[in-house]
Amino acid sequence: MELNKAVLDCMRELRRRLREEQALEIHYQQSDAIERMLRACADSAREETRRLGERLSELSGVKLPRVVQEPSFLPASGGERQYSGPLRGGARATR
Repeated sequence: MELNKAVLDCMRELRRRLREEQALEIHYQQSDAIERMLRACADSAREETRRLGERLSELSGVKLPRVVQEPSFLPASGGERQYSGPLRGGARATR
């Protein structure tokens, strides 16, 4: 991939932000620098950083696969069971 001025400017801004936000040090020479920046941007709590990550993705043409978390309908592992039906019986009255 070719690094042009727009890509480098975006990377420079993101590098500074990620260092401040996440204490993450990414060097331009690293072969996975853009991928690491994009992953860090996706994890950022700041909207502006996430937007810059999207911009870098557009400029560079690098897309990270999206991981969709779907709800699980399987019981939780660990052997625990939870009863979710109506409660019956209750405490017996003693006289």
